[in-house]
Amino acid sequence: MPRPKTLPNEEVLDAAISIMRKEGPEGLTFAALSAGCGLSASTLVQRFETKSRLIQAALLQAWDRLDRLTAELAESTPKTPAGAVSLLVGLSGDYGGIETYADDLMILREDLRDPALRARGAAWRDALSAAIGARFEGVAAAPTGVGLMMASQWQGALLWWSFDPRLPVQDFVEESLKRFVAAFVTAPSAAPERR
Repeated sequence: MPRPKTLPNEEVLDAAISIMRKEGPEGLTFAALSAGCGLSASTLVQRFETKSRLIQAALLQAWDRLDRLTAELAESTPKTPAGAVSLLVGLSGDYGGIETYADDLMILREDLRDPALRARGAAWRDALSAAIGARFEGVAAAPTGVGLMMASQWQGALLWWSFDPRLPVQDFVEESLKRFVAAFVTAPSAAPERR
């Protein structure tokens, strides 16, 4: 089969992410990407120049998708504590099984090494925390900073699930987040008066 003459960057970067998931970031080379997407290695070098720029471009595209998914879920879930749970359960569906989650942790290392990618992660944290916090407006018992607290609870739930992935990830996350919300939404707002 002949090589394609052109391929949009989005498809090329999808192939790069796929290679990183299977082989780790070290396994992503221009030769491997050439085999994966069909463009010549020299064409890929012309587009991305270096392996680090290729990795950065692939991960920036992944951040763009996560930003869009987060915005879509924020738009489609109710502005209630239950909506906050739904939003985070919806974000959990992208993790798949334990192997996918573990492979994505290898890729996360690259996000942490690159200042531009770390900045994208921090910006997403802020946007996600604000979207969660908006679902607690008017909830008197909600602690200050509940958005970031619940996002942190969610990330912790994902990690704890990964050690014992018997339940589907979304079920585990939903149970964990419902317990988190119940800890203050149903808690009494003040201690009873003493007589």
